[in-house]
Amino acid sequence: MSKAEDAVIERLMQRHGRTYCDELGIDIERGTPSALFRWLVASILFSARISADLALQAARGLSDAGWRTPGKMKDTTWEERVRVLNRSGYARYDESTARMLGEDVAMIEERYHGDLRRLREAAGRDPDEERKRLKEFKGIGEVGVDIFFREAQAAWDELHPFLDKRAASAAAALGLPQDAPALATRVSKADFPRLVAALVRTDLAGDADAIRTGE
Repeated sequence: MSKAEDAVIERLMQRHGRTYCDELGIDIERGTPSALFRWLVASILFSARISADLALQAARGLSDAGWRTPGKMKDTTWEERVRVLNRSGYARYDESTARMLGEDVAMIEERYHGDLRRLREAAGRDPDEERKRLKEFKGIGEVGVDIFFREAQAAWDELHPFLDKRAASAAAALGLPQDAPALATRVSKADFPRLVAALVRTDLAGDADAIRTGE
């Protein structure tokens, strides 16, 4: 790696080097049922055509309400979920999302006994099969799985290194490798999810030029 690329990555990580799981207090590296569920819920919220800040706020609201496991959320009513989402600024999608979350927790309980680690094992730890199974949940398509994979790779080794199209596009704008294995050599395995998150954040912030030039 050139010194110029080194400097770009350093500036990128200084400005944006934190995962969304970090912001939500989700210890995704442990890969516990609660952590995986909370991140799946957040990925569904981030998938909607709504700002990342509002999606983050809504995910935090659901967690603060105590609904950190499928079992806890299964015990809530549609009206309760709507209220929390609405109060958290997720008003445009509150009713449809509240319904989808109710259907999703029922599926997690029925198929995977409330534990997404069972989804991983049922998929044979194959990323393609994991993607297929995740897309069976309401409100999560290709983009939603990409969001989930970005940070779940810290817990599920078979996903590493994962770089979705949005992050790869941001890497290109910064003059960095767009190939996941090549980019992964630039940082430690533990830091790679932070790097991917930083790329997404710089794309959202529109500050790639400032990071690339150091201005």
